[in-house]
Amino acid sequence: MSAGGPSAAPGGGHPPCVRLGDLTDDEARQARARYRLPEGALADPDARHPLTLRLLAEVHEALPGVPPPVRVDRDTVFAAHLDLMCLRIATRLAEENGLRGTAVRRLAAKVSGQVHEAARRSLAPGQGQLDRESFEAVFPWGPAPARLGGGTGWATACVAEGLLVPAGEGYRFAHEERADRIQGTHLDLHEALRALVHQRGAPHHPHTLPVPHHRIGPVAEALLLLARQHGVPQLALTLEELVTALDADPYSWWAARLLTEVLTRVPDATPYTDVLRLLADGIAERGGEEPRGRGEFGPAFWTALRLPEATRLDLLRRLVLADGPPHEPGPRHLDTVARLLAADPTTVQALLVRWFDDERPLPATPHATVATAAQALLHTHRHRGLDALTEALADSSHRRADELLAVLAEEEPSALCRAVERWARDERADRRAAAVTHGLRTAPHARTGADRTLLRHAALLLLAGPADERLHGGALALLVMDPSSRDRHLPRALSRFASGDPYLPPSAMATALPTHPEPVLAAFRARLLGPDAGEALRRLADATPPALAHRVALLVGEAVVERPETAGHVAAYVDRRLDHDPTARAVLHPLVTGLLDTGPEPVRAALAGVLAGDGTTGHGLLRHELREHLLTHEHDPAVLDALLHAAARCQGEARRNLVLRTGRLMVRTPDGATRFDRGLVELARHLPDFAGQLTDWLADAPGDWAALVGPSARRTIEGLAGARVPA
Repeated sequence: MSAGGPSAAPGGGHPPCVRLGDLTDDEARQARARYRLPEGALADPDARHPLTLRLLAEVHEALPGVPPPVRVDRDTVFAAHLDLMCLRIATRLAEENGLRGTAVRRLAAKVSGQVHEAARRSLAPGQGQLDRESFEAVFPWGPAPARLGGGTGWATACVAEGLLVPAGEGYRFAHEERADRIQGTHLDLHEALRALVHQRGAPHHPHTLPVPHHRIGPVAEALLLLARQHGVPQLALTLEELVTALDADPYSWWAARLLTEVLTRVPDATPYTDVLRLLADGIAERGGEEPRGRGEFGPAFWTALRLPEATRLDLLRRLVLADGPPHEPGPRHLDTVARLLAADPTTVQALLVRWFDDERPLPATPHATVATAAQALLHTHRHRGLDALTEALADSSHRRADELLAVLAEEEPSALCRAVERWARDERADRRAAAVTHGLRTAPHARTGADRTLLRHAALLLLAGPADERLHGGALALLVMDPSSRDRHLPRALSRFASGDPYLPPSAMATALPTHPEPVLAAFRARLLGPDAGEALRRLADATPPALAHRVALLVGEAVVERPETAGHVAAYVDRRLDHDPTARAVLHPLVTGLLDTGPEPVRAALAGVLAGDGTTGHGLLRHELREHLLTHEHDPAVLDALLHAAARCQGEARRNLVLRTGRLMVRTPDGATRFDRGLVELARHLPDFAGQLTDWLADAPGDWAALVGPSARRTIEGLAGARVPA
């Protein structure tokens, strides 16, 4: 290709044309039937390429009775058809000039040489055609020169067979794609790339090259020929140089189009994975800001590549960083992943799980990362392959896989029940352990008899495996959670639970509390003395029916006496239920008031800390009632001191009122008065605004505070606040 001559269209664009893409599967099947081509004669996508189908049909028609090869590709078909055309032209010439036998084959070879000469000359400046003079020099109308064997009719035979056709004032190859392939064999690729790509003008100010854009075909064919003649590594190196040129100048039309033309046409793009990664990383780094009007590397390019899905998903993982916001028009790579997931869930689910390690943020989607996007896609499209999804997640040890399985246990319990039953039968130890973990998660959400049957069967399988002794506790828990199997297996489960079996969770045993209160409470009494006393306490309190609230309160009180460190767990449970369960009065009121009346000091102090405020929701009435109960019945200075520290962290008028009321209770005893002064000073030192606010209270209502705050504490607070309160 030369660098001289006019462009094909203003700005180097394509002249008016109709682009023909590959046929659809149905269209291609119909075309092959009409051409009488056997299925399997061409590999996909050549089996959908219109020109390849037509040319192969002509070759088959010319060779009646000859069995077709097992499978051919586009290159083979084009080469065979060109040989056929040269033979037909030679046959015409032979008939006209009285030649036969081997002379016809020799003449066909000379015709082939002239075809290549025509291709070489059509690389000259212009539209890829031969002017009349060049055409006649290659295919003379009159007597042919001696090097061609003499004779006449070369031009007539060439045109009559349809190899070249009249075009304007000259001639061109009838099939442009075939012309591109022949011309590509004669192109000086190094010189063409130097002129078109590597020595262009400054970035963002592209020159209007004298080579029209629609003449890209021979250059692309020359690149493809590079791999066939010199090996894949040579083509990969050349493509990498094109990516580097594109990074330097994103407006390089030739670099972009050559990359897309070649990479989408190689029979297997896998050897060029490093090139594709380099390209994808460059697009992500630029944030998808391609020049206006350019979409060479949009999602359609990446789905057109002949790649294993694992490689394609890895590339798309890099490219989602270049996506725009979801509300903006235009294709997004994440949407492409969603379509691939919908089309082949089994394959793509397992590949998306690999994204869980990628915590890079998505620039166009606040608070989202590559990992959370993958998690959301798997959840959104879960219904197309739930069983395969559970397996893919179970194969991963990543916490995000576990999170999604936990969500599925709640939203898709039937699928999880099927999975648990499969895993219980699995020979792999990790799968049997997963059966226990996810069976216990799913059991509270199993609604149908079929689901419960699957879980029950899974538990029995696990119990029957002597090698899984450590999993027997979890299996018994599943059986206890099922009312239909509870009676038979509860005694064994209670024995293991009371002895501290770590695989038999308190949450499972608590489900039997309403039906078997006596033995379950006895087992909990023993378990509350073990290392997981806090968890056991929370689960017991969560499952307490109103009728057993008083007994549970006594049990909790006894446990706290033995294990004072559980007091915080009690308070945390009460705080959570007060905020998030407006119907908890029947359980919480007797439980908490019982603990406030008879519980040990640590639990009463811990409860004082959570009853001081109004909570985080609008359900504050019960918290207020319990706080009033505390203020009415509590006299222990240590408990009131805990209430003081919690009151100081309240807001507004509630802060002043509760600090004042607590102080009035504390100063009834010398120890309480001392603790109150010490507490105020400590709070004034550590809470930024407390000292100043306290001095305001002392100044505004000295009569309320005079008998509560001692002189030494008052002076210290004034010093911390930087203000003096009038005596």
